[in-house]
Amino acid sequence: MDKSQKEQVVAELAERLRTSDTLIVADYRGLTMPQIDALRGELLKHGARFQVVKNTLTRRAAEVASTDHLLAMLEGPTAIAFVEAEGDPAAVAKALATAARETQVIEIRGGVMQGRPVTAAEIATLATLPSMDVLRSQVLGAITAPVTTIVALFNAPLQNLIGLIDARIEQLGGAAVDEAPVEAAQAAEAQELAEEEAQTTEADATASADQEVNESEPTPENETED
Repeated sequence: MDKSQKEQVVAELAERLRTSDTLIVADYRGLTMPQIDALRGELLKHGARFQVVKNTLTRRAAEVASTDHLLAMLEGPTAIAFVEAEGDPAAVAKALATAARETQVIEIRGGVMQGRPVTAAEIATLATLPSMDVLRSQVLGAITAPVTTIVALFNAPLQNLIGLIDARIEQLGGAAVDEAPVEAAQAAEAQELAEEEAQTTEADATASADQEVNESEPTPENETED
C-alpha cells in the first residue's frame, strides 16, 4: 500500500469515526476468513459495517477525527463494527456477543457511543437490551388501543352521533320538566307571602288612622255649656 492509498484509508476511517454514533471495537485474533465473512454479513443485517483495520492507520484516523479515547483500544489485531445511522446498536452488540460465545475467539474491548467511550461490560449490558424491532412493537402495542378507539369514533355512522345528541337534549328537557313544579310552587309561596304582608300593612295603617281620629274628638268632660 503506497502513501496515497494509506492517506485515502485514513481519510475514510476518520469520516466513519466522525459520523458513527456507535462503534464497537473487538479483537478478532483467531477468526478464519469464512468466520469473518459470516460475521460481517450478520452485522450488515443490523446496520453495521465490520471492518478489519490496521492500528497504525486507525490511530492516525482517530487523531484526525478527534476521537482520542479510541487509541487505548487499538492494541493487537483490531476490527471495528461501525453502526450506521439506521442501525441497531443493541442488535449489533448482541450479534458480536453471540459470535464471541460461539467461537470463543472474539474479545470485545469496548466502544464509543455518542462520543463517549464505553467499556466491554457496558457493551455486554447493551447486548441484553431488546432490539429496535421489539421496542417498536412494544410502543405500538401500548398505543394500539387508544388509536383503535379514536378510529372507531371517527368511523361511527353519523346517525349514531345524532342519536347521542338527541338523547342528551331529551335528558336535559326531562330535567327541565322535573324542575318546573318545584319552581311553580316556590313562585306561589312567594306570592302568598307578599299578599299576607300587604294585608298586614293595610291593617296597621287603618288602626293608626282610627287612633288619630279618636284622639282629636273632645271627651264629655271637656264639653262646655252654652
